[in-house]
Amino acid sequence: MKNLILFDNDLSTQFLPLTYTRPLCELRVGILTIREKWEKLLNCKPSFITQDYLSTKYPISISDENFVVNGSVIPNQELANRILSMNTGEVLLQDGEMIVAKLEEGQFELMMSDEENSNIAGVNYKETNVMKINHLWDIFSMNGRAIIDDFELLTFERQSQPIPTDVHVIGDPSKIFIEEGAEIEFCTLNTKSGPIYIGKNAVIMEGCFIRGPFALCDEAILKMGAKIYGPTTVGPNSKVGGEVNNCVFYGNCNKAHDGYLGNSVIGEWCNIGAGTNCSNLKNNYDEVKIWDYTKESLTGTGLQFCGLIMGDHSKCGINTMFNTGTVVGISANIFGGGFPKNFIPSFSWGGAEGFKTYELDKALDAAKRVIARRGKEMDPLDTAIFERIFNFSHKYRTWEK
Repeated sequence: MKNLILFDNDLSTQFLPLTYTRPLCELRVGILTIREKWEKLLNCKPSFITQDYLSTKYPISISDENFVVNGSVIPNQELANRILSMNTGEVLLQDGEMIVAKLEEGQFELMMSDEENSNIAGVNYKETNVMKINHLWDIFSMNGRAIIDDFELLTFERQSQPIPTDVHVIGDPSKIFIEEGAEIEFCTLNTKSGPIYIGKNAVIMEGCFIRGPFALCDEAILKMGAKIYGPTTVGPNSKVGGEVNNCVFYGNCNKAHDGYLGNSVIGEWCNIGAGTNCSNLKNNYDEVKIWDYTKESLTGTGLQFCGLIMGDHSKCGINTMFNTGTVVGISANIFGGGFPKNFIPSFSWGGAEGFKTYELDKALDAAKRVIARRGKEMDPLDTAIFERIFNFSHKYRTWEK
């Protein structure tokens, strides 16, 4: 059995706050996470090289022979085939960056210790269609292509459940795939711009309008009258309503009510209050800038459209208004009138009138309650991760100084 190790590189900090709680390869782009794509293409269960405080939850497993893969690379079948033909000691490089290395245990240990290893040979991988995420906004910017690729991967030589007769289809019906147990009623599905994937036991309530590319993952729900513009992904066990354009929702999050969200990424266990709206375009049509954790300042995205990035377990009250390019950390609680600032640190409590610290015990208690509502318990490993994030995100909560 192939031993696959997915590693975080220096880009991990670029993807904060999402990578506070997960390795790079656990980011969802398209229908699947990057890890899930590798699992399906190489038919193996990976392990991880990640931040020290995450390594207990995401451990590493070393074998006699190992495929060590860059966790920011989004795989395709061509790359998977090339990897399977690699020689031991071979390293695939693109633009000087390692994509994958096939290493014996001794070679792996030398690489991890940064010692010279004459038995490793770099080879330039010249294919130009390798997709790789480099910035937070790549998650929604690349989501369309990723949905299309994942759709082909997940549906190849498989038969969709039949499309209900009361569903209005615009475009090619073969670009709609419905998994077992999904429920769809009296809605409009438009595949002219891309495919539509509906996961196991997912629900599309009556009156929804959906344009592909779109993915509704397992157990997820679209509420009545939702208006969804692709490319959009609704992660597992999430609930989404209102108007959504080019967004990626991670698992177990809620935007169940009216309000607009565009060009955004919403982490796991988040809740968007009723009537919340987010600007994704500046009034002067200028380039959107967002908070960059590596520079600890705002940085240009090169985009005209960029909305909200929200870390896991963060929440906002009803009628919250977010500025263009807002970044919210882990376990923040935002409420009140006006526009909060466009960088909200982890464990913040407040809004436009100011913030105070969302104390760790209260934040943990809320997280446990939210998870319990889905019939689950908070993993002690996640509790420890929460505590670590609370401590080293202190420097961003400037009111504490």
